[in-house]
Amino acid sequence: MDKTLPDLATAVAGIEDGMTVMIGGFGGSGAPIELIHALIDRYIATGHPRDLTVVNNNAGNGHVGLAALIEAGMVRKLICSFPRSADPVVFTERYLAGQIELELVPQGTLAERIRAGGAGIPAFYTPTSFGTDLAKGKPVEVFEGRSYVRERWLKADYALVKAHVGDRLGNLTYRMAARNFNPLMCMAAAKTVVQVSRIVDAGGIDPEAVITPGIFVQGVVLVENPAQEEDLNRANARYPEAAQ
Repeated sequence: MDKTLPDLATAVAGIEDGMTVMIGGFGGSGAPIELIHALIDRYIATGHPRDLTVVNNNAGNGHVGLAALIEAGMVRKLICSFPRSADPVVFTERYLAGQIELELVPQGTLAERIRAGGAGIPAFYTPTSFGTDLAKGKPVEVFEGRSYVRERWLKADYALVKAHVGDRLGNLTYRMAARNFNPLMCMAAAKTVVQVSRIVDAGGIDPEAVITPGIFVQGVVLVENPAQEEDLNRANARYPEAAQ
């Protein structure tokens, strides 16, 4: 039952070519930077994984985290709601060059598609996007005189998540806004690995404070002083450093 992992490399070792990977975070808040960078390290060392489909709220900023994953050429398709964030230069260049696919999803719909995947709900209806290009080709039904677009669930092979405190059984708490998409992604992925700032023994988290129950988590790795995406970008950081 002890789900603690010895290091970041072990945490991402099971991600294979062509998998769908959900990555938590809202911009830099709650983004698992160290797990993402460990995945890049593995790619540099082995050439795998590649051709990933990544589900994230945005398209990355600067040259670290998700942006670095894209820059490494590991991502075939991005499913997100906000590709035009503060500094999405890497994604923009690759998208305009036809090197990466984009599935644009309204933010609330993205959250609900992920939640539906975790809850076992194959489809649902929403008025969001009706009458726009995003609804083209999707079934539409009328309820109480209003048109609703049918959207499908989103599931993943893996979720990479950042939490604040975790216990050895995988129960998690989050720090303030860092909660965002992370709990939903834990539920919607077949396997979830989580970086936490602190690991406590079972019972070390008040049951009333648990946000994500350990049943949705397969691995927990300790990252005591996690990097913050915005701080890295203010320092003009790149990952890996050899790319500078």
